[in-house]
Order: sequence, then structure tokens, then C-alpha cells
Amino acid sequence: MNIDIQYKLRENRMYLDYLHSHSYWYKYLNRNSNYYNDFIEKFKEENHLRPIDRISRTIDTLDMVSTIISTLNS
Repeated sequence: MNIDIQYKLRENRMYLDYLHSHSYWYKYLNRNSNYYNDFIEKFKEENHLRPIDRISRTIDTLDMVSTIISTLNS
């Protein structure tokens, strides 16, 4: 694995945890450092860290607050 990739992974503890639990990424990252971006995308997808996931959570929270307020007003 490229030294730069190793440093990038060690900067974020969540990346290392994900890498430990999904060890097949070691093979990909060792063979080709271009897989790093794929690794990050997959990590964000599985941990719901993409912008669309954040928007969805915000909408769900607003919907819940709206429901609570409407229930209190009734």
C-alpha cells in the first residue's frame, strides 16, 4: 500500500475501523492506490455520510417535529 494512502487512512479513525471490518479493501488498496476514492465512497455510503443521507435525516427530523407540534396543538 502506498505510504500516502496509509497516512490518509490513519488520519481518520473511522476509516481504519471500516478497513478492519471490511478487510477485502486491503487487497484493493495494496494492488492499486486508485481504489482509495472508491474506498471512501463506499465508506460514506455504508455509514450514511453522503450529502443525500444528511438531507434525508434532516427532512425526517423536521417531519417528526412537525408531527409533534401538530399533535400538541390538537
